[in-house]
Amino acid sequence: METKTGPKDVFLHLLSSIALYVSAGSFAALIFNYVNVLLPDTVSDNYYSLLAAYSAIRWSLAILIVVFPVYVWSVWFLNKSYAASPEKREMKIRKWLLYFTLFAAGIIVIGDFVTLIYNFLQGELTLRFSLKILAVFAVAGGIFGYYILDIKNKAPQKIFAYAASFVMLIAIIAGFFVAGSPKEERARRFDDQRIQHLQMIQSEIINFWIKKAALPKTLDELNDPIRGVVIPKDPETNAAYIYEIKDKENFKLCAAFNLPSFGSQGKTERPFLPDSYYGALLPAENWQHDVGYTCFDRKIDKDLYKPEKTR
Repeated sequence: METKTGPKDVFLHLLSSIALYVSAGSFAALIFNYVNVLLPDTVSDNYYSLLAAYSAIRWSLAILIVVFPVYVWSVWFLNKSYAASPEKREMKIRKWLLYFTLFAAGIIVIGDFVTLIYNFLQGELTLRFSLKILAVFAVAGGIFGYYILDIKNKAPQKIFAYAASFVMLIAIIAGFFVAGSPKEERARRFDDQRIQHLQMIQSEIINFWIKKAALPKTLDELNDPIRGVVIPKDPETNAAYIYEIKDKENFKLCAAFNLPSFGSQGKTERPFLPDSYYGALLPAENWQHDVGYTCFDRKIDKDLYKPEKTR
């Protein structure tokens, strides 16, 4: 006799499967980005790709912190219902989702091996690539092995739950060490805004030079209501940025920073990046800074920025 499937059963099985897929994908993405940060590639990586990797790590952490407990709870609840009513193991929706999970995991494992062999034959089997392949194989292979046993009602449910939870916990804790704490990230975002503001101010100073063949005496001279230009202030303290004229063509812009930038003397805050990589990972324009008050010396290149009066 076919077991009747109710809305509750459909919901719980779909919830469990979706939570599994999302958790597995987020975990693999987390490991991928750990590899990108710990083993940066000077050919393909740069300053901005590393910042993107840190952002991706935080997204993966947020997803795992919320979704993985949902998966554990849904599996626990389903197993509890199976123990009370063993006939529920024969529900069509359960078997359809189990076999779909096996199919997807099997395809991923096969593709993983094909990619591994291809890159081996191409002579591109680097440590960075191998770790990513291993991560995919571990995730997909673990899921495939567990659910094969689950179909046979031989799955070590408690062992799998404890092992998976332990691995996820270690991965999440590692994320706070790699990507930094929320407090540190907020401080860095303020610093990023300061750099953006200083870049904008510098552009307006150059524009002022081109128009008037002179440096502005104060930053207030750069405000232009017609063009909608308003010189920003420090986003955290609302203090004005420091602008000083050194001579006719030289000036400096100053601000107080919370943290050192990548590649500055304080680069040890990102202990995972080898010293040899910093030069390649910095932005093209020099806005490196240490913690605290930092000034950036700038000189107007008269050949590059010719005043309109002399054209």
